[in-house]
Amino acid sequence: MTETFFAPCPRGLEPLLAEELRACGATRVEPTHGGVASEGDWAYAYRVNLESRLATRLLWKVGFTRYRSEEEIYRLASSVAWARHFDTINTIRINVTSIKSPLKSLNFVTLRIKDGICDHFRAIKGGRPDVDTHSPDMRIHAFLDEQTCTLYLDTSGEPLYKRGFKRAKVEAPLKENLAAGILKLSGWQPGQTLLDPMCGSGTFLIEAAQMALDIAPGLGRHFAFEKFRHFDSELWQGLRKAAQQRQRHDESLPIFGADIDPRQLANAEANLEAAGLTGKVELLVCDVLDLEAPDDAGVLVSNPPYGVRLSSGEELYDWYPQLGDALKRGFAGWNCYFLTADLEMAKRMGLKATKRTPLMNGDLDCRVFEFKVVAGQNRS
Repeated sequence: MTETFFAPCPRGLEPLLAEELRACGATRVEPTHGGVASEGDWAYAYRVNLESRLATRLLWKVGFTRYRSEEEIYRLASSVAWARHFDTINTIRINVTSIKSPLKSLNFVTLRIKDGICDHFRAIKGGRPDVDTHSPDMRIHAFLDEQTCTLYLDTSGEPLYKRGFKRAKVEAPLKENLAAGILKLSGWQPGQTLLDPMCGSGTFLIEAAQMALDIAPGLGRHFAFEKFRHFDSELWQGLRKAAQQRQRHDESLPIFGADIDPRQLANAEANLEAAGLTGKVELLVCDVLDLEAPDDAGVLVSNPPYGVRLSSGEELYDWYPQLGDALKRGFAGWNCYFLTADLEMAKRMGLKATKRTPLMNGDLDCRVFEFKVVAGQNRS
């Protein structure tokens, strides 16, 4: 049976996510702002959760109505066959987002959706699920526009960028699905040399290594759909087994990471170990301005310090030209990609960007600047 789904993702990655969903077997794909709608069966839904590197989560559409008041949304919530999907022993959380909704209080909308769900369970089961805002079994998402309300049941649980292994805490983490998206935007392919010269906790390195070894990003974790009443354990175990069998086991990869801070390198090493990637990536304590290219050509990708990550604006502006000089001096033949919220970065580096791709990093409006470094050229 074909179901309708919506997969949110970081803004700017929608076309890439659409390609990924098609590869997972979607029968209809419609990119929109902030995500991609699709259709497919439950094998498709399981596969997206297991395989998607770019989606934030996969939401299953379970209800839709036009509305003018909170009571119409309540009636929608009470009419969905929740008891077919999960039980009263499962805890719930309701998330409501809206664009141009005429209703005054989203908190009241949230309350009425909760009331509708609980009243449905009381009528069917004689009891109701408890609310857990921290670690719920079931997440119900409601999206309101000016005239319509759509209800979704979250098949993923924790966001899909949480790959399932413990990570060392860092000051300014880069979400895994955004890192994977930037790697895809760069055109990098497994087997090509990759370098992150300011690798921090190693997010780019881990995502690249998993891509190179064909490790499904969801293999190390559990999902909300495993608690659905209609969960097909045999189908799910078959998909997991197939993913495990196709993994590669190369001894080492042409993937390199460097950072000026030894503590950051220790974080990266710990995270690589937690991901089962010890020895796959080469790490070096080094200032990016002094770094030598590990190959004659390759892809350099990084999330450098900017604005909120560096206390002094003057310090940053003095550093940018030095970074541009270092690239010209040591990375001719390389394609370089930098994610930054400083939209003047390319100008301050003194290099001509060959591409500027808008992306949202959380609430930050960012760009991925592409520099194709050629010796003696591209100086602005």
